[in-house]
Amino acid sequence: MTFPLPHTSVTASALNPVPSSIKSRIESIDVLRGLIMVIMALDHTRDFFHGQAYTDDPLNLDTTTPVLYVTRWITHFCAPTFALLSGTSIYLQGLRKSRSELSLFLLKRGLWLIVAEVLLIVPGDTFTLFTSITLVVFWSLGISMVFMAGLTWLPFRAILSIGLAIVLGHNLLDAVEQAPGFTSGFWWALFHGGDHRVFDYAPGRVIVVLYPFLPWLGLMMLGYCLGRLFEPTVAASKRQQWLVYFGAGAIGLFVGLRLLNGYGDPFPWSVQKDGLTTVFSFLKVHKYPPSLLYMCITVGPALLGLALLENIHNRVTAVLRTYGRTAFFYYTIHWYVLHTLRMLVFFAAGHTMTEADKSLKIIPMRFVLPGEGGYDLGVVYFIWIAVVASLYPLCRWFDDYKTTHKEQWWLSYL
Repeated sequence: MTFPLPHTSVTASALNPVPSSIKSRIESIDVLRGLIMVIMALDHTRDFFHGQAYTDDPLNLDTTTPVLYVTRWITHFCAPTFALLSGTSIYLQGLRKSRSELSLFLLKRGLWLIVAEVLLIVPGDTFTLFTSITLVVFWSLGISMVFMAGLTWLPFRAILSIGLAIVLGHNLLDAVEQAPGFTSGFWWALFHGGDHRVFDYAPGRVIVVLYPFLPWLGLMMLGYCLGRLFEPTVAASKRQQWLVYFGAGAIGLFVGLRLLNGYGDPFPWSVQKDGLTTVFSFLKVHKYPPSLLYMCITVGPALLGLALLENIHNRVTAVLRTYGRTAFFYYTIHWYVLHTLRMLVFFAAGHTMTEADKSLKIIPMRFVLPGEGGYDLGVVYFIWIAVVASLYPLCRWFDDYKTTHKEQWWLSYL
């Protein structure tokens, strides 16, 4: 079996309308994207409402519980899968746009996502403006798209090679960061450092870097190359086979490198007090920045899921597809819904605005007090399900609006 060689330029046939045979394949991408958006909301709900959200790490092997660990760990799938699928969507857009059109679109959309992070997402997360600018998902996707605006001019093989080099090799920088006396400046934090690095940019105002762009760019590049499998000329059976091969290969690479305990993640695993905790140690990989092993154990199952979802069509996948098709809208709105609910709970518990302002000195987030101000995981799960369900009518309306107003150019940026 040979993998179909990629095109290095947009052909005339690629500029024609995409055949109906590709629709189910794109639907599987939307369904997977919708699934990870739903899971993502679980982690953010835990941040706002769990009693231990700001007093302990849910992956702390000494204090966590199996349910808490799994609740946090499964949300690791969200960011890398979204970055990968964003790259795939870029490739599919390239089938109906010229290179110059695609490049200009990526540049503008990337810059817009960075602005949206600062003006839409951070205020929804913190209920403040410019006090604490946190560079997270939209920032990493946006800056990666800015780079992709130039990289898409390269031949396919060059994009694949650079993407693989970044994903497989960026953990070589761990040795630099762990060297005695190394300090991460602002630009290094943006590049690879991350991990909640805080920098003052004005009196009483900070920038917090969680997502350095280099690993996420590499993952987006590989997602772009994955788009080759979704061309109309690729048979469904062959595409699914390759998705399984790639997914299983990523999981196999994770297991092999993790057993060696030498490369691919800055923190080794170790035998713990019991078997389950040892498994948790084995699976505890670094997200800020995403290590090679982090990307393997999250993207690998996502690729297997993408192969599986193509053959599943039911009411559940229809709902998930709606969330996936309105990801920007859903992601933005859910912050404001969660934080508004937390504000109501905050005041209902007898707290005051003065206490909310004091909490900002500890946590850059209004109406969320550390300590025992939250709930147990059962309540967190209930709130999560309720919030996700409440957003579905809005997402369905917006999806219908986008479908019936395709002539409005600004909708392509949402």
